[in-house]
Amino acid sequence: MSEEKESPEDDKANLDIKTAQARKLEAEAKKIEIESQLLDNQQQKQKILLQKEEILLQKEKINLEQYKISLELKKLELEGELEDIDLTNAKDDMNHLYRFNSKVSSDSVKKCMEKLTEWHRLDPECAIEIIFSSPGGSIISGFELFDFLQDLRYQGHHITTGTLGYAASMAGVLLQAGDVRWVGQQAWVMIHRAAFGASGKTYEIEDEVRFTQRLEGRILDIFTSRSKLSKAKIKRNWDRKDWWISADEAIEMGLVDEIRAKMPEHTSS
Repeated sequence: MSEEKESPEDDKANLDIKTAQARKLEAEAKKIEIESQLLDNQQQKQKILLQKEEILLQKEKINLEQYKISLELKKLELEGELEDIDLTNAKDDMNHLYRFNSKVSSDSVKKCMEKLTEWHRLDPECAIEIIFSSPGGSIISGFELFDFLQDLRYQGHHITTGTLGYAASMAGVLLQAGDVRWVGQQAWVMIHRAAFGASGKTYEIEDEVRFTQRLEGRILDIFTSRSKLSKAKIKRNWDRKDWWISADEAIEMGLVDEIRAKMPEHTSS
């Protein structure tokens, strides 16, 4: 049998089939290429998102560090403020402690009264302490401060008076103004007669002497009302001399209520 030859129509049909198959393959290859590009794009997008998240995380870390630094600065600032407050609260003024360490004069008395008035207005019932280290001075100015302290006592303030070093002359009288009186172990109290210096006509000198005697009478009244001393004993001991009284003697005489600043060695013995 002889082979049959394909007709031109069959050749064209086969060509069309092969062409269609080639196009199909090209289309599938294109599809694969597009899908590959989409996958690459998706991966790139994921990579970008990951980088973005890393940047945001880094930013959060930076913000956290800045916040920690801010907190640390605020902590230091607060500690500084608290330290300033502690320093302020530790001062004598905040604890209503006044150190009268000058002569008794109109100026020193005025300064003391102004400060005590300020404390009274800020805290009408606060406890007040005055420590005298003074050689004394003006009797009239001293009595002004003495009466002022008594008025504060009547208004409800608890007044503590004490002395370190010495409370001499009018300062020794002012020591008696407190509800509680104390003396340092090594401190001294000195009392003496009121001094005066008069010149002029005889009657003028006599008037000055009489007034000085009246002042002495006031001083005697204060000492006898606040101690175990009699007027006769005071007069006997201060006549023509300065009467220096030690801390132990002041306790025995009732001129003070307690001795402070004792040496631990003396206390234990």
